[in-house]
Amino acid sequence: MATAVLASAALALTACSGGGDGGGDPAETTLSFFTDKAAWESSFDDMNDASDGVAPQLDFTGYSDPTAYDAFIKQSFRTNERPDLFTWHTGDQLAELVDQGLVAETTDIWDEAIADGYVTEELAENYTYEGAQYCVPMNVVYWVMYYNTQVFEDNGLDVPTTWEEFIDVADTLVANGVTPLHQMNIIFEFVWFQAILAGLDPDAYDGLSDGSVSYTDPPVVEAMEIWHQMQSDGYFIDPGVETDPQVLLQSGDVAMAYFGTFFTGQLNDLDMVSGEDYGSFLLPAVDGDLPQTPVIVETGPLCVGADSDNEEAALAYSQWWMTTDAQSAWSESRGDVSFNPEATVTDEGLAEITTQATSDDSLQMRRYLEATPNEIYTVASEEFGAFVTNNDDPTGHLQAIQDAADAYWADNS
Repeated sequence: MATAVLASAALALTACSGGGDGGGDPAETTLSFFTDKAAWESSFDDMNDASDGVAPQLDFTGYSDPTAYDAFIKQSFRTNERPDLFTWHTGDQLAELVDQGLVAETTDIWDEAIADGYVTEELAENYTYEGAQYCVPMNVVYWVMYYNTQVFEDNGLDVPTTWEEFIDVADTLVANGVTPLHQMNIIFEFVWFQAILAGLDPDAYDGLSDGSVSYTDPPVVEAMEIWHQMQSDGYFIDPGVETDPQVLLQSGDVAMAYFGTFFTGQLNDLDMVSGEDYGSFLLPAVDGDLPQTPVIVETGPLCVGADSDNEEAALAYSQWWMTTDAQSAWSESRGDVSFNPEATVTDEGLAEITTQATSDDSLQMRRYLEATPNEIYTVASEEFGAFVTNNDDPTGHLQAIQDAADAYWADNS
């Protein structure tokens, strides 16, 4: 049946595709596949086993240097060696390729996947440009709170279900001489801004991405003041500590760490056991009256090169990739969550997070890095890093970011 579905999909996609192939069975096609995730080769080998006989095979080429990879992909479109399938980025960098007509449209694939319950409409927003979808999600990461179960047990703590309970947990830990939370002043310096503002006012958080909300508007200022108070109350570890966060959580130097679900693998590499040594939970919304709990989603796309040699087969592969069978195989190989809520996730903790994050009680929202235009993000990352380091008055930092936003939107509105 899977073969029949794939063949039918290929015929349907041929009508809206201008690429090569010229017919034939997509399942017998080998696609040129390029990615900046060289370390994931074994997982893609597993996916070739899963797709054998029902979907195209992948001829894997992995890059370890992301800068060299990005340059290669852009250069390849200036030649006749366009990749059939490649990984890329959402946000501005995807829009840039779409504007140049380098990425095949996948709207029909998304419409069917949403109807089948394979993906949420909120996730589709990450892949939507001027009303159409491009690429499909290669993977998805939900940002959640990880905690050391022994530290919680030693301090008589339960997993919080409201923001007030979360603050009580942090206050209890501080009173008992335990640092509640991890924080960084580089790379992930923005994550507490996104967590607090999204949980306080999701509309304001979204509004920053299109310039309809200012960084000096009241909800944004309030979010920064909450963050400032949390830092002043001693909730966070010194952001300059260079020890890996997974090691800090394992040792109990911090009780909790707010990270994407990729963090599970890093904890497992330390021989920590999910559900025994550590657990995870969705961070409660700051505003308890919100109808849904905001969940920050980070996702990376799998894209089809427009007018590549095997464009139609690559689109058929993209459709298969969204299915429950494909995503169950991917989750098993990666030991991670899947964007498809029907996929089998072997880690019970991650399975529960997936169920919660894809339920009607949750509102999936783009990670700040992808939701923010690059010119604004460059300034914001510096300002948030300085704020985390110094815990000074947030007003100047917000104004500096808004100045960058004003300049950007003046040229791009």
